Amino acid sequence: MNDRRVFDDDPGDGDADADEWDELDADEWDELDDDERVGQRYLLRPRRRWPRVVALVLAVVLVAGVVVGVWVQRQLDPPGSAGEVVVVEIVEGSSTSQIAEQLADLGVVSNALVFRAYLRVNDVGPVGAGTYELALDDSMAHVTQVLEAGPQRAYSMVTIPEGLTLAEIAARVGESSAVSAEALSAAATSGQVVTRYGPAGATNLEGLLAPETYRVEATATAADVVAQLAGQQDLVAQEVGYDDAEALTGYSAYEVLTIASLIEAEAKVDGDRAKIARVIYNRLDRGMTLGIDATVYYALGRRGGELTATDLEVDSPYNTRRFGGLPPTPIGAPGRASLEAALRPADGEWIYYVLADEDGTHAFSETAEQFNQDVAEARAKGLL
Repeated sequence: MNDRRVFDDDPGDGDADADEWDELDADEWDELDDDERVGQRYLLRPRRRWPRVVALVLAVVLVAGVVVGVWVQRQLDPPGSAGEVVVVEIVEGSSTSQIAEQLADLGVVSNALVFRAYLRVNDVGPVGAGTYELALDDSMAHVTQVLEAGPQRAYSMVTIPEGLTLAEIAARVGESSAVSAEALSAAATSGQVVTRYGPAGATNLEGLLAPETYRVEATATAADVVAQLAGQQDLVAQEVGYDDAEALTGYSAYEVLTIASLIEAEAKVDGDRAKIARVIYNRLDRGMTLGIDATVYYALGRRGGELTATDLEVDSPYNTRRFGGLPPTPIGAPGRASLEAALRPADGEWIYYVLADEDGTHAFSETAEQFNQDVAEARAKGLL
């Protein structure tokens, strides 16, 4: 409301205060009667509304705070008793956010965002991987207490990539579980575990442990883990058709597994696997040495690096540059694609192959002349 001045028509009537102005706010002005307003001079101040606005805002904030507080409290501790108990598995490497989302999705906690904040405020973590028994609609304080106590039944997730040797598999298991690498190696070479496609009396399970991701229980022994990995390889090979290996290839299932391990070491792209398999079979059928460098590395006990003339002459049955036929065992763990390629090679007369592209593709040839040309092109590209 704008300022207003009110005064009488005769400012010179002798009133001692005629030249003075009195200030009134709007409410005070409204309370004056007509006689009090006449003959007087007043300065009417704007109505002071800000105290009322501030009071209103404070009231709204207070109400909102109470509502939010009640809502948060209900998230932290839902009304009523907790629900049924469910089994929850926390996967190795799960973040606090992932665990909060998982428990909220299952209905263990009411709100993932609030639970995540609760864990951070209370400095909880990391949460151990394993199996927990948690109640639905439970208080976040109790859920946190259960998580901090650790899993009721712990386990580890162990991933075995394709092509790893037995020693490398043992190291992986040792890094990711309670079973040591030494214990795993001992169990895999002791004859405790018998596989479907291993030769009779064999005690070396090289190539007979499947590359896969495994759940290893905390209570598992080394023999348990070996049996788990070997059982998976038996299953995959049987699914692919290794019961018919000799009928399909003329070689035993174990020999075909060995060929699959060579393919796994040599192939970089899936399209080459069946062709590499054919090269191996063609060279075996012709009595040629396989000349596969991966077997030389295996004999030397290392991966990669330049092969010297001395390296290529290493006196080992695994050195397929010096000795004919297949190596005595697989040289690594073949995956399903290599198992399939070894059992069903492509049709062709190739006896050579060499890297032809940066993506890992090989060039295949039937003659030494073509092979030498392919080698020259590979060198020109900097591939060799």
